[in-house]
Amino acid sequence: MHNPCFSSGPCSKRPGWGIEVLKDALIGRSHRSAAGKERLFRAIEETKRILEVPDGFLVGIMPGSDTGAFEAAMWNLLGPKKVTVLVWESFSEGWATDVEKQLKLSPKIMRAPYGELPDLKKIDWDTDVVFVANGTTSGVMVPGWDWIPSDRGGLSLCDATSAVFAMEIDWSKIDCLTFSWQKCLGGEAAHGMLILGPRAIERLESYEPPWPLPKIFRIKKGGKVNREIFEGDTINTPSLLCVEDYLDALRWASELGLSGLIAKSKANFRIVEKWVDKNKDWIQFLASDPATRSHTSVCLKVVDPRVVSLSKGEQEKFLKGISSELAVRGVAYDINPYREAPPGFRFWCGPTVEGKDLEKALEALADLFKERVQLL
Repeated sequence: MHNPCFSSGPCSKRPGWGIEVLKDALIGRSHRSAAGKERLFRAIEETKRILEVPDGFLVGIMPGSDTGAFEAAMWNLLGPKKVTVLVWESFSEGWATDVEKQLKLSPKIMRAPYGELPDLKKIDWDTDVVFVANGTTSGVMVPGWDWIPSDRGGLSLCDATSAVFAMEIDWSKIDCLTFSWQKCLGGEAAHGMLILGPRAIERLESYEPPWPLPKIFRIKKGGKVNREIFEGDTINTPSLLCVEDYLDALRWASELGLSGLIAKSKANFRIVEKWVDKNKDWIQFLASDPATRSHTSVCLKVVDPRVVSLSKGEQEKFLKGISSELAVRGVAYDINPYREAPPGFRFWCGPTVEGKDLEKALEALADLFKERVQLL
């Protein structure tokens, strides 16, 4: 059966998923019960194991999806040093706004337009650096991890929500990393993961932020990191239904292994690469540099002169019409770009997506575009 789900969040469920996987969920039970804590602890431990998180790092479940986890990181860790924020898509723009307007830390903001990266060689690593590993809304990822020095003076705070389980992570370059269940493993919304390295833990235990911390951001107790949070004693009430679904996704991920998950996402991207090369007269990658093209959130721009000559509003209307028709036909759902991104298409190509489904959707897109562009 064809799976038309290509949304970049919540992303497609794993192949073979069915509602019956939730039959043993702890419905109506407290997350504070022994059974509830066991499920939450298992989710944390399996996450650490599959992602190969080193000893000395802490992994915890946070409220508010990746946004909640990353906000908690910034509100707890930032302040004692100057801050640099790298911005090349919508979510990193949001982090810059929070650091500047809410925390009022006067950060240095290094911006690049959609499809590009800031100059990573010009980063001052004596500052704390806030960045995304993969620009979900721009289709641009960091080109590996060599650009982060091992002897950095500041902390690296990485939003990796559309990267973990699909891209290599060099944990030696990470001080703090966050992600959400609903991206690469197709879990359910509202739960985030906060991963703290030794340098971030040291910062937490030696620094008190000058601003008030909302309860859902408080990860310290008595001046020390509250280790209970990182053992499954969550700050607020998680959904044990969502926990059960995440555990199912982790079981599936464990069968493939981290290398298998990454390989599957890269194989999906190669399908798109071949298709773009075949149709390059009218469509191209939004990411200008091949080394930075994301293989999870793949963003495409239309270069056909008949479309490019239209106003931005007319382009959006024309392309959304194509996306809507593909959804009606049950071939491809949710392939519109992010609302603030340039007009085009976006396909999620993470490890829960099957190559055969991607091939069918891309060919249908090409056929429908060529049919409709003739009418302009």
